[in-house]
Amino acid sequence: MSEPAPSFPAALDWEQSPHPPVWVVRPPQPRWWLHFLLLAATFFSTLVVGARMYANFEVRQPAFSFLNDNVPIFPVEWMWQAPIKLLHGLYFSLPLMFILLAHEMGHYLYARHYHVYATPPFFIPFPSLIGTFGAFIRIKGPIPNRAVLFDIGIAGPIAGFIPSCVAVLVGLAMSHPLMFSRAPLENEPGFPLAFRLAARLLHLDVPLTALSLHPIAVAGWVGMFATALNLLPGGQLDGGHILFSVLPKLHRWVSIAVVIALIPLAKYCWVGWLIWAVMLWLTSHHPPIARRPEISAGRKWLAVFAVVMLLLSFTPAPFTHSSGREVWPDIRDEARDMIQSLGHDFRHVLHRK
Repeated sequence: MSEPAPSFPAALDWEQSPHPPVWVVRPPQPRWWLHFLLLAATFFSTLVVGARMYANFEVRQPAFSFLNDNVPIFPVEWMWQAPIKLLHGLYFSLPLMFILLAHEMGHYLYARHYHVYATPPFFIPFPSLIGTFGAFIRIKGPIPNRAVLFDIGIAGPIAGFIPSCVAVLVGLAMSHPLMFSRAPLENEPGFPLAFRLAARLLHLDVPLTALSLHPIAVAGWVGMFATALNLLPGGQLDGGHILFSVLPKLHRWVSIAVVIALIPLAKYCWVGWLIWAVMLWLTSHHPPIARRPEISAGRKWLAVFAVVMLLLSFTPAPFTHSSGREVWPDIRDEARDMIQSLGHDFRHVLHRK
């Protein structure tokens, strides 16, 4: 999250005065064209994915279902064939983009408030189940103390969690039961505690797994998922910054403990936890930050609220039927078939020679 500033870059200016020279560091200008390009590309990719979600919602199928062969996995051709269908993707794209932007702007605005140089948000478009890999900012200026680190670290999760809760409530209220009972699908979403509490609040009379989720509810689910990932207490994630601010001596040990805990979760719940375990292991050492001033009592209560947000948004299996035990045999079989095919082709080439 923080990178040391270069000592004497070419863009430094210095001012003559009776005192020793003062070097004034001018932060580089943001490449706004790149930020807006990534923003537009991510909006488009989430719009297309959202259009398919709405098509599933119209026929009362699960949001991530691919049973409808008439709808392509990434229906970009709807731009000219049926533009009204593509516009239905706004139900997913707009709330999701707002949640991601709110999260990153929480970090960015607090960094600007404390005069810490930070880049505007980088959005990551990707034609996946949700159309994006999220967004991030880069903080390149030095962070003066743990209080500033805490404020910058927690501002993003709070700013993203609140609209996620609104999207969950609104989306669940607009969802309806599936048209027919069906066998479990791959990559069905697992629901965090926030969804279950919202279902009780709305007095839903069907289980969450029996609902065809409205795309707004799926946007809220993605927001909860992103909040949980960022609040994992370790490394240089938002949760790691909060932990280091409050309990700096425990940061490395808690980071290692989280890495160890994610390994069985990857095996039995969701294989993606393995990637996060590796990332947390590589970033388990936090850069040193000045201890003074001490963290105030109000900030400590906000740290407790961060734990509450993590408990409400975390689910051990974000995608069902995607545990290591279920996925690794398929990967192993595909790798074996690929090796055998390459070996056969190689022997065929040698035979021809």
